[in-house]
Amino acid sequence: MHKEVTIYDIAEKLSISASTVSRALNANSLVNEKTQQKIIAMATSMGYRSNTFAANLRMQRSNTIGLIVPRLNSYFMSEVISGIESVTNDAGYNLIISQSMENVEKEISNLKTMFNNRVDGLLVSVAAGSNGTTGFDIFQDRKIPVLFFDRAPNGLTVPSVTIDNENAAFLITQHLIEMGAKNLFHITGHQSVSVYKERTTGFKKALLAAGLAFNENQLIVTDLSEKAGITAAKLIAELKGDGVFAANDSCAATCMNELKSQGFKMPQDVKFAGFNNDLISRNIDPALTTINYPGFEMGKVIAAKLLDHLSNKLDMNASPLITMKSELVIRASSMSPNVIAS
Repeated sequence: MHKEVTIYDIAEKLSISASTVSRALNANSLVNEKTQQKIIAMATSMGYRSNTFAANLRMQRSNTIGLIVPRLNSYFMSEVISGIESVTNDAGYNLIISQSMENVEKEISNLKTMFNNRVDGLLVSVAAGSNGTTGFDIFQDRKIPVLFFDRAPNGLTVPSVTIDNENAAFLITQHLIEMGAKNLFHITGHQSVSVYKERTTGFKKALLAAGLAFNENQLIVTDLSEKAGITAAKLIAELKGDGVFAANDSCAATCMNELKSQGFKMPQDVKFAGFNNDLISRNIDPALTTINYPGFEMGKVIAAKLLDHLSNKLDMNASPLITMKSELVIRASSMSPNVIAS
């Protein structure tokens, strides 16, 4: 095995002190530019690698951010991660990513792993059933900042970045009603998850505002998978639904396709809307009305907020809640035939 090149090896080659080499490699202004360039050139030619782990240990920093998400297999979450990495990479931070698989025990295990990896801070979108406290106490005790995004714990005022899910759901349900839907159904996720609970509230409020009754049959609680969309379609067909709002686009798309296979026409027979503005919403026929949820921008915002906190530029506990904008994107799946014709 080859011996790792050290600053002492470089110093010996150049007949200078190891402290001068160290200062030059850290761009210290005490070493003039010409000497710095000479030292860096020698270090490069000798294959020197800086020991960032040792340096970070001395500073009690790992330059690592932890990220825990429910699942990685979504367009929205991939956009969020891209946004996070665009900020953390530029700032010289590494990112450790794990997924809870919507399992609270797995989330707790991930938290322990992140803690043992000495992350400087943590970004979390909680699993279904998570209370946002169990497993998080070790971070609070050590004053390691935790910033929640998208899914924040119910009933807790903690640093978090979300959108106004209730209002977004109200607007999209109101739109379906304005387009003529009267027997509406909402396909949603586990109601312990803040975003799904808030979207359900918005759905109900829109029905109430329009003078439409709500009964529990109109709420279809699922895991929002493609299979769930197919199963929901059968119930919607049986109960003669004429409007569907699903809490994500992939479930909406599969539900719509299943109803199409049964002979229903969209939007003439059933008007559809999803949530997130995933790729599938633009590529299905008819194109799906949805809520544009800016994943990449959210990733940038949460990463910047956490890094600013770590560098003492702000205290994210002083103004813990950030609500990002979302927008209703109206497409053919929900338009009334009269509007389409005109």
